[in-house]
Amino acid sequence: MFDVYRNNRRDFLVISNGSAIPALYSSNKWRKSRIRVLKISDEIKSAVQRHGYYVRSFRVGKRGMS
Repeated sequence: MFDVYRNNRRDFLVISNGSAIPALYSSNKWRKSRIRVLKISDEIKSAVQRHGYYVRSFRVGKRGMS
């Protein structure tokens, strides 16, 4: 299982269940998602296995707002 965190800049962080937030991202204010994630894509799963976390940004540019 995996824990998913969001911050106010529309980024999300995926880590293994029970793992600590990596020091590189600990300065951001992360909020834990209430939804438990059982399955994730192979890309995210391999990144979590390699690095211990997966971070992605979902910021919308000015073109995406229209």
